[in-house]
Amino acid sequence: MRLSAMGDVAMTVPVLRAFVKQYPEVKITVISRPFFKPFFDGIPNLDFFAFDEKKRHKGFAGLLKLFQDVKKLKIDAFADLHNVLRSKIVSLLFALSGKKRTTVDKGREGKKELTSAENKVFRQLPTMFERHAKVFQELGFPLDLSNPTFPEKATLSSEILEIIGDKNSKLIGIAPFAQYDSKVYPQDLMQEVIAKLAANKDYKIVLFGGGKKEIEILESFEKPFENVINMAGKIKFQQELQLISNLDIMLSMDSGNAHIAAMLGVKVITLWGATHPYAGFLPFNQTMENALTSDRNQYPQLPTSVYGNKIVEGYQDAMRTILPEEIVNKIQSLL
Repeated sequence: MRLSAMGDVAMTVPVLRAFVKQYPEVKITVISRPFFKPFFDGIPNLDFFAFDEKKRHKGFAGLLKLFQDVKKLKIDAFADLHNVLRSKIVSLLFALSGKKRTTVDKGREGKKELTSAENKVFRQLPTMFERHAKVFQELGFPLDLSNPTFPEKATLSSEILEIIGDKNSKLIGIAPFAQYDSKVYPQDLMQEVIAKLAANKDYKIVLFGGGKKEIEILESFEKPFENVINMAGKIKFQQELQLISNLDIMLSMDSGNAHIAAMLGVKVITLWGATHPYAGFLPFNQTMENALTSDRNQYPQLPTSVYGNKIVEGYQDAMRTILPEEIVNKIQSLL
């Protein structure tokens, strides 16, 4: 299995957890970038194979090497959960060597209809989790995703506790960024949300992000409040996962952080701008009620894209139709 962006990889984890629980006699090897290894730590019967895209597995010759490397592990079947050129090539090599292989159907036609400006077909599409499960079903392993298991909350390291203090308060995580601006809740409104939450001294709010610009914004969010803590740039990725597993709730955009929290069994409230959960990216085991979407009466072309990478004139303020008090009320009701 070859996977790419953080959210894509995180979305495979609950499906693989279901697989190893339901087929304990089958061994799985996940092929992905080394960075993502912590996602799979502790899953029984699962090995991780690091894909070296910079050197050994670079280019077409590298993919041939990757195939040879993985073939040595005596693979019986290949599940392509990514469906991009590189994973397709490796999948084909396995097929040519007589192995069974299946590829995820990303449902591009349905997504095109959902995001179309004209003749839009506004309906719920299969989730990515259902699509992944179908891949395994085609290999002869039907999966039931209705009774998920999640890892235990991680023990917080002394480094994390030094930054956040003791964990007597309700821990609220906020990940206010996404890859595209059309999926990011306006900064002034997010400040309002944080201020309203911070007024409750029983809450501790931890902020997630990365990169210089994001850290500056998070520092400005943190500054006025004692119980708001910016975590960006302070801890390693693996520690971030430990902290997220201890949250009582995560507020996130339609982004990787939402899927990471969900794969760890945390309740997630998601905010949707240009995108919509109907495209199949509602985080795992979360309800549609906890996905707060921009107003389609005011912005009828929503969703305008699957990933938020398309700019539609006049739709820049769509997320302003999600009110800060609506977000705060939703968080409080779940706590």
